[in-house]
Amino acid sequence: MRESQPSRQGEKPSEAKAAPRKKRRAPGASVSGVRRGARAKPAGPRAGKGAAPDRIARMDESPAHPRTESDERLGGAREADEAMPSESRAGNRRQAEADPPPRWRPSGEDAPSPLLPPGPLEEDAAPAVSVIIPVMNERRTIAAVLAQAKRVHPRTELIVVSNGTRDGSDRIAARMGAKVLRCARALGHDVGRSVGARAARGEALLFLDGDIVLPAAKLRPFVQAVLSGGADVALNDYSGPTGRSCVHPVVLAKHALNSMAGRSDLRGTSLTAVPHAMSRAAAERIGVEALAVPPLAQVKALAAGLAVRRIVHVDVGRRNRSRLKRERTNPLHRLITGDHLEAAAWLAEAQAKALESGSETREGSGLS
Repeated sequence: MRESQPSRQGEKPSEAKAAPRKKRRAPGASVSGVRRGARAKPAGPRAGKGAAPDRIARMDESPAHPRTESDERLGGAREADEAMPSESRAGNRRQAEADPPPRWRPSGEDAPSPLLPPGPLEEDAAPAVSVIIPVMNERRTIAAVLAQAKRVHPRTELIVVSNGTRDGSDRIAARMGAKVLRCARALGHDVGRSVGARAARGEALLFLDGDIVLPAAKLRPFVQAVLSGGADVALNDYSGPTGRSCVHPVVLAKHALNSMAGRSDLRGTSLTAVPHAMSRAAAERIGVEALAVPPLAQVKALAAGLAVRRIVHVDVGRRNRSRLKRERTNPLHRLITGDHLEAAAWLAEAQAKALESGSETREGSGLS
């Protein structure tokens, strides 16, 4: 009982009993305005400061995506990622609120409609689309690229291949729900496409670059063409500038390779340019290892008789930022031209074998 509790030395019993009543009083409240025994509500700002870190802590402690069989083959176990800086989180929230995701339209319309963004896939749910994005120090753009990529279809998985990244791009991607395959050292240009395709589970594989931000409305036609069966390989209808007195050697190489394969109608379109998509069955038919050399993958698709189509024009030439330091020491056009020469050599050998065997080939197969 309260009367039996000893009072502090020097205090009268009546004073000891009165003290607790003062502690029950809410801050700033008058004696007459507080009902005896009532619990005061905490102030708004103090409650807000205590709640946000608690939510962040629970989110950080959530289990990572389950390890898949593809991850075991690649040795790319997912790691626990460090928290994104607060300013990056705030920027992503502002961007998401300002740019509501569009509704998926199988008819191919580009007009966006409001739709809640797709949540993370259930463990047993197979994605319809796998978006594969190799990155190498793309911290400035990777968040915007992923924000658009996740809106191409309600069931989309994001696969980011961290190709020797050192600027935290991989951690940003993981915080946005992407499956991150980390490579400590750079594997080489376009090798990340092959690595990502091997881990993909979607029926359609969409390939992007981590430094080119493209709106979801421009990406959907490539996915739709594959999912509808209209194309096995859906190319960006971008042939590069040709109305010049001096045409770039890469543009010339693309046109020449398509003509050599008997598909001059493809003009200068190529798997070297993003965005492009293909069915998972086509990737397996070509061989995912060939995706590391895009022109070789293209002629293999043509030789296999797959439906290779030009879809829509996306001018990535203007969006692709120049890397002056790299171009001074190791110009990329030399690598791409070499890839086309490798593809031309493979195609010439395949055509020669077809002629020797006398086998019948379909028109436009690349071996006719």
